[in-house]
Amino acid sequence: MTLITAFRDQAGTCARMGSPLMGRVLTILADHWDPNSRLGQAMGEYAGDIGPAGHSLPLRIAGGLHALVLQGADTALIAAYPPNTVDDATLEHTVLNALTTHEDFLLDWTTSPPQTNEVRRSAALIAMARTACTHFDRPIVLSELGASGGLNLMWDQFALDTGTQTYGPKTPALTLTPEWTGPQPPANNPQVVDRSGVDLNPLNPNDTDDLLRLTAYLWADQPHRLALTRAAASVMQANVEKGDAINWLEHRLTAAPQGHMHMIQHTVAWQYFPADAQARGTALIEAAGARATPQTPLAWMQMETDGDTTGAVGAALTLRLWPGDLTLHLGRADFHGRWINWTA
Repeated sequence: MTLITAFRDQAGTCARMGSPLMGRVLTILADHWDPNSRLGQAMGEYAGDIGPAGHSLPLRIAGGLHALVLQGADTALIAAYPPNTVDDATLEHTVLNALTTHEDFLLDWTTSPPQTNEVRRSAALIAMARTACTHFDRPIVLSELGASGGLNLMWDQFALDTGTQTYGPKTPALTLTPEWTGPQPPANNPQVVDRSGVDLNPLNPNDTDDLLRLTAYLWADQPHRLALTRAAASVMQANVEKGDAINWLEHRLTAAPQGHMHMIQHTVAWQYFPADAQARGTALIEAAGARATPQTPLAWMQMETDGDTTGAVGAALTLRLWPGDLTLHLGRADFHGRWINWTA
């Protein structure tokens, strides 16, 4: 795949996922990309998959442009980005000028891969955790693999509004409102007493630079996502360690205290683990499940792609519980948490 093709593919994906601005910006980049610029030469050095399943170069560049807006570093770009609207010619001139004017910043920005922490995925986690607690009503020790900034470790601080019922604390940090179809989730209130996560490159939402990176990869014409991320960051209290997820999990599985349910979660992260890491992780979890008792139950919450394209494209919601090795297929959710088809 060439970078021009990657720009066009990403433009179409973003437009389909509700960001016409990103579709326009990425199309401009496809039409006018200069491979001989310093930025163009730097991008040309990447080998292998440069699309969203690999280096994701189009999103790196688009995220850098949005970062300039969020930093207030380019007044013309700010005037061309939401909540403002401009015609195609003005947007084109502004974007291309920013590539040149801020090339040093973009060269530095694009050395790191895109990283987001989609808070709306917590809607599915809230429903799955409540289901787990109908089987084993224990305080929860929560562990997240591929946690990024760890914002989804705080799901018990968020409310879920299904359209007919609201679940969560009386004064939530934020309220999630996915398009909900299917029966209502259980009405219990899970209690999280310990929460921790792991990531190869964890970001700290309480750090200004890290929060900028988390928000720059949220699309500028979707301000509700920015608001949700900032609200979640305001209550962030979980620890996210830097390291290999499976090595970390192995230690974490041996440290769960008596009288608690150890709950493992991951959302659209497992697919990026190498096959041998997936196999080892599964074996570790299943072995821990075999040791679980009603006093020390284990839950594994997964919101992950399963390759099913026969219906609405999204992630499968799967919950495994021990003792008993019960597997519950709870429905599907949009990768960004915009909708949930709950079939529990």
